[in-house]
Amino acid sequence: MPLTRKAYRAAILHSIADPAEVGIEASYEYFEDGLLVVDNGQISALGHASDLLPTLPADIEITHYQDALITPGFIDTHIHLPQTGMVGAYGEQLLDWLNTYTFPCESQFADKGHADEVADIFIKELLRNGTTTALVFGSVHPQSVNSFFEAAEQLDLRMIAGKVMMDRNAPDYLTDTAESSYVESKALIERWHGKGRLHYAVTPRFAPTSTPEQLMLAGQLLSEFPDLYMQTHISENLKEVEWVKELFPERKGYLDVYDHYQLLGERSVFAHGVHLCDDECARLAETGSAIAFCPTSNFFLGSGLFNLPMAEKHKLNVGVGTDVGGGTSFSILQTLNEAYKVMQLQGARLSPFKSLNLATLGGARALRLEDKIGTLKPGTDADFLVLDYNATPLLSYRLKQANNIAETLFVLMTLGDDRTVLQTYAAGNQVHQR
Repeated sequence: MPLTRKAYRAAILHSIADPAEVGIEASYEYFEDGLLVVDNGQISALGHASDLLPTLPADIEITHYQDALITPGFIDTHIHLPQTGMVGAYGEQLLDWLNTYTFPCESQFADKGHADEVADIFIKELLRNGTTTALVFGSVHPQSVNSFFEAAEQLDLRMIAGKVMMDRNAPDYLTDTAESSYVESKALIERWHGKGRLHYAVTPRFAPTSTPEQLMLAGQLLSEFPDLYMQTHISENLKEVEWVKELFPERKGYLDVYDHYQLLGERSVFAHGVHLCDDECARLAETGSAIAFCPTSNFFLGSGLFNLPMAEKHKLNVGVGTDVGGGTSFSILQTLNEAYKVMQLQGARLSPFKSLNLATLGGARALRLEDKIGTLKPGTDADFLVLDYNATPLLSYRLKQANNIAETLFVLMTLGDDRTVLQTYAAGNQVHQR
């Protein structure tokens, strides 16, 4: 293939470390007039335009954005493909909400036509919102994952997904068996894991909907295939936590159930973690596991407030998740708006640079992909987006009052949404244009 080299000029910002570890000033790089150079889908140079322009060939194509900010693509560490059609469903907390809305909605994914249609809508929504990588729950049907990966592969997206494993405490029309979940997951792993930029995640829905046999086989899959992901839910809702104690009385607590079946590890991501204790945070950190912080969902379902300072104390990897359809928006910007409020309600602050980290490099670290995504460092995949300072009249007016990049970033995260994302690029290809 001929070398394709392009350059993009704008204000450019990326997170290079966690502010909780290095302080805010050392956590980011900002170029007021920056240049990003992309060669064959990878970033080859980043810096001040004045430094880099003289080094480029005269005929290179340079796209110059006015009143815009280039950032790495956003990373969504927890979202449900089959719940796209029920986002914003009224009136229940977690367990009733699953039975009333979620399970009937997920039952439709046995049909390939339906799965294809929703996968297309879902991926377009992610890209419209600037999300270039997501950790995705399918339904119990293998077809949900096949449809998603087929659509993601066409756009050369870096995506992670898995078929839900669920063999009890759910409607008969939506359960598998321990054995069938193992066989079907294995077939999906062999077809998709490591194909292009796609990865597979072993996906027991949560401890209450899996028998010990199924959890054991989930652990077996992780031991059989290197570099697999594991995703599930933990300690989202107080009634759920009590239910787990009733179902697994022999275990010390919710996390210990997963620990016993060898589901903790460097590519294991646990959604929510609202009601974790200090010891559980310490154990998650010790095993290299990560938490997906899902503020819009935790507010919407009345689940509680995630304790980010406790996670930071234990140096636990944390990313953000929209958790559509418990969450109410595909927008990571809107998710960060809610995350700020979660911290405010606990008497803590969330700096815009910590938010940027959670949405990009922090998410990449949670997924062990920081060498490929999450920053704009040379050698990483060219997954990035262009945020438009004039996306709405209010945003445009408000940003004129901002005195520095910290204020600009915070306003984008408070007033911004899908309209703010002008363009999204994945592997150097434009995959969304507003």
